[in-house]
Amino acid sequence: MKKGLIIGALLLLAGCSSTIENTYYQLPAGSNVARVESAAGTGQPMIWVEQVTVPDYMAGNGLVYQTSDVKYVIAANNLWASPLDQQLQQTLISNLSKTLPGRLVAGAPLGDTHDTLSVNVTGFQGRYDGQVVVSGEWLLQHQGRLIKHGFNLTLPQTEDGYDALVRTLALGWQQTAQQIANSVVSLN
Repeated sequence: MKKGLIIGALLLLAGCSSTIENTYYQLPAGSNVARVESAAGTGQPMIWVEQVTVPDYMAGNGLVYQTSDVKYVIAANNLWASPLDQQLQQTLISNLSKTLPGRLVAGAPLGDTHDTLSVNVTGFQGRYDGQVVVSGEWLLQHQGRLIKHGFNLTLPQTEDGYDALVRTLALGWQQTAQQIANSVVSLN
């Protein structure tokens, strides 16, 4: 009798449990379509976005949320649609292509003459106080010189939810790309 009650209770609990669905997010690439021209023959070097690295805790599938000054939570059901480092590299290439007309920006080396850009992202998360953090540093190899700059953006998240979080993260990443583009333009 006891065995039958236990099995019945387990079946009842299994029937009442709900399945939690995963939600997948992709950084928006922006709404403007850029016209990319070949930089060959313009005298301006091409830019190879060599890599974008993220810390191990951000390299997984889950979006990251900072719940205190020392505690981070990785979402179990709100996931990146593709690896974050790949999304950051692809959107950086897209954003730099839009802000640097006349230059070819790519994820692979192009010919013998090119600048090389690598980015190390140290913060890319929502925060307990309603802010979004985008931070790290970038290194540009330009004509034998190394140029290194940090970035540390804190943007307000104007709405609740993961959709708003991803849009605000994308805005911060776009602003970072603009800072990089401004530095590249000032080199000439």
